[in-house]
Amino acid sequence: MKPQNPIVDKIILGIDPGTNLLGYGLLHVEGRSLSCLAMGVIDMRKVSDVYLKLERIHERVLSVIDAFHPDEMAIEAPFFGKNVQSMLKLGRAQGVAIAAALSRDIPIREYAPSKIKQAITGNGAADKTQVAAMLQKMLHIPDDQMLPYLDATDALAAAYCHHIHSTRPETAAAGPRSWKAYVSQNPSRVSKK
Repeated sequence: MKPQNPIVDKIILGIDPGTNLLGYGLLHVEGRSLSCLAMGVIDMRKVSDVYLKLERIHERVLSVIDAFHPDEMAIEAPFFGKNVQSMLKLGRAQGVAIAAALSRDIPIREYAPSKIKQAITGNGAADKTQVAAMLQKMLHIPDDQMLPYLDATDALAAAYCHHIHSTRPETAAAGPRSWKAYVSQNPSRVSKK
């Protein structure tokens, strides 16, 4: 008799980085059942100091992590556009969110925006409203739980994309899935101070 796979029960934190609005979404995976555990935004539009924004991102992402104890994190990669300053700001926000997850030893995966859209809608050029509508339908999210901020649904989409890619052997990457794994696989590349 072939052994059965154990039922997977995990929480995936998705992050849509931004320095004005940073979206987060938590996907609960229980066997084949998927549900939205929570989603929201970290709103820093009233904060003018860029370094204070980064501190708030770190603190708030840590508080989400400590509240929900995700097993994995999926983060949207910064879009390579023409505005270098925007890319720099997004990269900083992404780095701070990644640092928060690393401090809690959470494995991280990064996905291009087009890959996330493709996973949700089947179209890598879909817009944010299409992604939100498809997620709402697939995860049976009631209208009153949908937020006006599409950053939150983009973050949830990153988590959903990660679930799809991590459950298909042909799409699962072989790289290190946490800081500890990276250190153990690359001892010569890590400084031991």
